[in-house]
Amino acid sequence: MKKGTRINIIMAAAVIPMFLLNLIIGSVDIPLTDVVAILFGKDCAQASWEYIILQTRLPQAITAVLCGSSLAVSGLLLQTAFRNPLAGPSIFGINSGASLGAALVMLAFGGGITLGTVSLTGFVAVLAAAFIGAGAVMAVLLLFAGMVRNNVMLLIIGIMIGYIASSAIALLNFFATEEGVHSYMVWGLGNFGGVSMRQIPLFATATVAGLSLSILLIKPLNTLLLGEQYAENLGINTLRLRNSLLVITGILTASATAFCGPIAFIGLAVPHIARMILNTDDHRQLLPGTIITGAAVALVCNLICALPGENGVIPLNAVTPIMGAPVIIYVIMRRR
Repeated sequence: MKKGTRINIIMAAAVIPMFLLNLIIGSVDIPLTDVVAILFGKDCAQASWEYIILQTRLPQAITAVLCGSSLAVSGLLLQTAFRNPLAGPSIFGINSGASLGAALVMLAFGGGITLGTVSLTGFVAVLAAAFIGAGAVMAVLLLFAGMVRNNVMLLIIGIMIGYIASSAIALLNFFATEEGVHSYMVWGLGNFGGVSMRQIPLFATATVAGLSLSILLIKPLNTLLLGEQYAENLGINTLRLRNSLLVITGILTASATAFCGPIAFIGLAVPHIARMILNTDDHRQLLPGTIITGAAVALVCNLICALPGENGVIPLNAVTPIMGAPVIIYVIMRRR
């Protein structure tokens, strides 16, 4: 067994206790024995604990795993495709597109949208709008990707699209009501706790589909590390590969942002953490390692958010930069 595979197995085993800690720690202290009993369908000391575990903490922990894995793999794919260590989901404006969709619902339409005979309100309306916004940005990027072969130019186009979306959001905030601005601000802070157990299957389906597609591209990704010209000499259509990576990134980022809000730094920093742990650029070990590391980092962030206990919950995007920014600074200094 290869060293990278052994490390991945150890990391995967370490995720389990972190997952359990996310079920134990919160505003209400629940003993581990009762948590395990609830998970196996047995009686516990208090009936209310069953609701807290199964309807609040369990979906929150599952959401953290799904979101962390999605954003981490998105960052890895973009960093490999564009040969840029600072490429991430937010760079291409996909997060901004989802944020613009959510802003339109919260700030312009009063929290609900109507499409013909279908009327959506609350979380479902925000979810649908965020997904549509991210999808729209993805479509624009694919349109430009067919015209621009230079990766740096496409990166710049993605950044400009993000600026346009941010400008539109700023205008919506300026003309919105105080209640709408507050709702959007809370959504923009990111949250793993907004997904119910009923919505988990939809989120999991989108995430597993995107991760499965990324695994199918492991061999072309390894070839791409040696340069585009070398990859083309081996018969790989680099333009088609780049577009495929953009589609997969769009699926993963759009679903994560739609369900959890714009989460900062996980997509940017986690691939570098996985590289440092595994000490390899081979995607056969690196991609599974990034999935596991993304889940672990998201669970740690969620755990830190819950530490105040009865005093409330720390916003997620107040925690992720604390973990992610030092990693990026280290990467920049190492590559100076």
